[in-house]
Amino acid sequence: MNKKNIEKQDFGKVVLNEIVGGDPKAKKQKKSVWKAIQIPVLAIITGLFIGAILIAATSETVYAAFREGFFTGLGQAFKEIGTAYLALITGSLGNPVSIVAALKSGDAAAIRSAVNPFLESLVQSTPYIFAGLACALGFRAGLFNIGVEGQLFMGAALATYVGYSITGLPVYIHLPLAILAGALGGAIWASIPGILKVTTGGNEVINCIMMNYIAYRITTFLLTGPMSRPGTGGMPVSPIIQKTAEIPQFFQTPIRFHAGFLLALLVAFAVWWVLFKSTWGLNLRTVGTNPRAAKYAGLSIAKTTILGMALSGALAGLAGANEILAVNRSMAIGLSSGYGFDSIALALLGNSHPVGVILAALLFGVLKNGATRMMVVSAIPIDIVTIIQALILIFVAAPAIIRSIYRMRKVKEESIATVTLSSWGGGK
Repeated sequence: MNKKNIEKQDFGKVVLNEIVGGDPKAKKQKKSVWKAIQIPVLAIITGLFIGAILIAATSETVYAAFREGFFTGLGQAFKEIGTAYLALITGSLGNPVSIVAALKSGDAAAIRSAVNPFLESLVQSTPYIFAGLACALGFRAGLFNIGVEGQLFMGAALATYVGYSITGLPVYIHLPLAILAGALGGAIWASIPGILKVTTGGNEVINCIMMNYIAYRITTFLLTGPMSRPGTGGMPVSPIIQKTAEIPQFFQTPIRFHAGFLLALLVAFAVWWVLFKSTWGLNLRTVGTNPRAAKYAGLSIAKTTILGMALSGALAGLAGANEILAVNRSMAIGLSSGYGFDSIALALLGNSHPVGVILAALLFGVLKNGATRMMVVSAIPIDIVTIIQALILIFVAAPAIIRSIYRMRKVKEESIATVTLSSWGGGK
């Protein structure tokens, strides 16, 4: 068969694919991608829809408008919802009109002010990425690491100490040392429940919860004692870290966008590579999915469990180190606003995949950053955003609700990572 006939056959195959609806392999791939993301996407849409109902139901002006007439009240409800969500979007992503006007003017200060809401959302998303990766990696290993909050605190404490106590080092040594100290603090703290699990069969959920409380008390003791800032009268705040330990910010105040966001993306790529491209990641996922089969295959369940827990804690420690080195520059008791507990929602929403975690973290960062402006502009309680986040988590954790609402077919296998929680005697 000559070259001309082969080209004709290839051309005919392309035409046939177009007639029947495209390449079957490509269609199958698109279908599988949609199956993987449809529950989280529909959960977000449903959460925002119920949030809109709550916005209308909590507005006094809407009730006053309904007294005048049904359609008057309905119009006022849509107006309140539109105002609230518009404020949420502009407060987190910026006003497109202002951004275009600032770019046309060429004024650097005006441009920084216009894009600051978007950059601030990235700042808010950064600790969510680290914490979400920590919980997602634990899920992949079959571990419910609910101690991310405590590991975050311990990582922050160690990064703070290295950041202010060591002097005379250049930035290219001091900064990586402080970052690694934060990861080490979280790894050590997380490895304790891992060791208890494989040696005594203790459930990591209970142990992690208890370790959270211990971490809170230890950091409180440190901030009011050995790590207290001189001259503050015993206030629970640490000394300010050295300039050489600061993660650099890209712009002048008040813009806080920093290199920690890029570090978070780099770490997410590293986690993806380890989980899905390395032999150790395959072993980790095998142990997490089916420990008995992994043991039969000759894998060390104890070693993999401890290492998986330690790596998960290291990611949580990076979240704490980021907040100290890039944003706060010192440590106080109110360091975290629940990043560790929100990480469970992020891992579920992101399907325990690094890319999904990044997208979920961006969503949470946008909601958190825009909530303040929504409250100021439309007088909507900031708790509405927390309710929306909780609703999204509920719908992701209970996909049967979404399938019932949208009349979706029940799939045979869920793509969410399996989490195996052993009993008190099953840790060995």
